[in-house]
Amino acid sequence: MEPTEISLGISPCPNDTFAFYHLLNRKDLPFKFRLVIADVEQLNTMVLSGLLDVSKVSYGLAAKVLDRYLILDTGSALGRGCGPLILAREQISKRQLKNCVVAIPGVNTTATLLLRLYQPDIEKMEPMLFSRIPQAILDRDVDAGCVIHETRFTYQDMGLVCIDDLGLWWENKTHMPLPLGGIIARRSLPLNVIKEIQMGIRESIEFALEHPDATEAFIRQHAQEMSQAVQKKHIGLYVNEFSISLGEEGRQAVQTLFHLAARQGLCEPVSVQKDALFLTGE
Repeated sequence: MEPTEISLGISPCPNDTFAFYHLLNRKDLPFKFRLVIADVEQLNTMVLSGLLDVSKVSYGLAAKVLDRYLILDTGSALGRGCGPLILAREQISKRQLKNCVVAIPGVNTTATLLLRLYQPDIEKMEPMLFSRIPQAILDRDVDAGCVIHETRFTYQDMGLVCIDDLGLWWENKTHMPLPLGGIIARRSLPLNVIKEIQMGIRESIEFALEHPDATEAFIRQHAQEMSQAVQKKHIGLYVNEFSISLGEEGRQAVQTLFHLAARQGLCEPVSVQKDALFLTGE
């Protein structure tokens, strides 16, 4: 029996509200979405508890739930030049970083996983809402912070310095785009429903790219105090060809992240067969 309501989790970030606007306003689907808009770490926690049917999650979390969810081909935030930054009040060496208190945007985020891969010896990490991290650094509540989203565009105006760019570090290490977040769907949903949602997300992204003005009010409603200029930079960075389709390169990048994390003991080796990880768009 096909569901009449599907719980859908997305973040309030402009790339998600931009990408999902059209899908959420369609009237021709045979089911309704029960929308949950929350910070990605909150979505990660909800997915761990099995509370959402379809959701945006951090790829740092995805490997832990692949027995119950599969990764959709569309809707990912994945690319180059888009990684988390390590910020501080003044320059700190990678070696010194291990003795610092470092703020992280949630224990299950890809940013935290990359930080652990980059410097495995950091002993003190302080989880907090991503938007609080810059001020926590300035207030000396922490020594450094791993920041995501729009802070990449604004940290210099706050008087902070970049210790390292984890996206650039990843690209130099793997020669692949960085997989930050993706859309997963509960495996127990009927396959035809999952495929319809996947196609709907793809069409929604294509609609947004063709009609960006139509999405502005919805984006602004959830972007809080972010300026329109930063919103556009955010969307331009995180919505790209990999958002429309992971493709073979994107799928390989995701599997590489899972492999490196498992090799360092940061997650269990993925037991799901390669062909069963992804619902491809091919």
